[in-house]
Amino acid sequence: MTDVDLLIVGAGPTGLFAAYYAGFRDLSTAIVDSLPEPGGQVTAMYPEKQIFDVAGFPAVKGRDLVAALVEQAGQWKPTYLLGRKASTLTPLDGEGFEVGLGDGTTVKAGAILITAGIGEFTPRPLPAGDGWLGRGMVHFVPELGVYQDKHVVVVGGGDSAFDWALALHPIAASVKLVHRRAKFRAHPPTVRQVEALGVPIITDAEVTMLRGEPVVQEVEITVKGQEPAIHPADVVVAALGFTADLGPIESWGLKLSHRAIDVDSTGKTAIDRVYAAGDVANYPGKVKLIATGFGEAATAVNNIAVALNPEAHLFPGHSSNEG
Repeated sequence: MTDVDLLIVGAGPTGLFAAYYAGFRDLSTAIVDSLPEPGGQVTAMYPEKQIFDVAGFPAVKGRDLVAALVEQAGQWKPTYLLGRKASTLTPLDGEGFEVGLGDGTTVKAGAILITAGIGEFTPRPLPAGDGWLGRGMVHFVPELGVYQDKHVVVVGGGDSAFDWALALHPIAASVKLVHRRAKFRAHPPTVRQVEALGVPIITDAEVTMLRGEPVVQEVEITVKGQEPAIHPADVVVAALGFTADLGPIESWGLKLSHRAIDVDSTGKTAIDRVYAAGDVANYPGKVKLIATGFGEAATAVNNIAVALNPEAHLFPGHSSNEG
């Protein structure tokens, strides 16, 4: 059994910063996440994407941000419990909780901080892509370099689809974007950037067939009211969004709203000593940004420190005063 002051559920940016801040508050910490690597949604979905709304960075790649957060937290040596899902929450007779993990192990913790982001996410399938995953079809682009000189077809009309088209354009032999409607959910400035690059955007259309053996070599694209057309394709990026849920956390007795956990101004949930921060936390006026999650993590950890030790100060002073 792992025994810590604070168990952080979710190893995304908010959870990693919380691990740093908990160490700064002299709390022992473990981080559990169902994914095999730290970084959460950033690592799984857009490690190569430039992020522009993190304070202090005009732009930073997702993977670089995660690496820096892991290094920052590492000075306090948090215990990583990756590739394992937090399944059960059992209050102990004394104080704290026992959390059962999906692999049968348990964690004893004085407090819990849930930083699970959007929860467990499942990519929406491309109907014509059945059986092609790993054979040229992907949902996310973990490394841009492998698409050097490849013909890429991106399917979707949201931010991810346009982000991938923008990132792949200078690397790939060709990039086309296919969307079933003429309107896009993506951020308009990003759409304009892709259009300015001359990336072909095929609207009112669907990828209706993938062909090739053993991997994809071409796709059939059908525009509404027209005959299907064949296009070369070494890679199909099915960026159609995803579905998400909180998994077992939903059964913990928390108050939930719109697949998020209701919290007060300290990050406290409906259960004493259980807090939430980042995208998973909900309160009036909430804005879901990585920067917001960092601030919420610090607020929650400071209040957790007092909950665990009433003699502790809520405000510990500035870290720049240390050393």
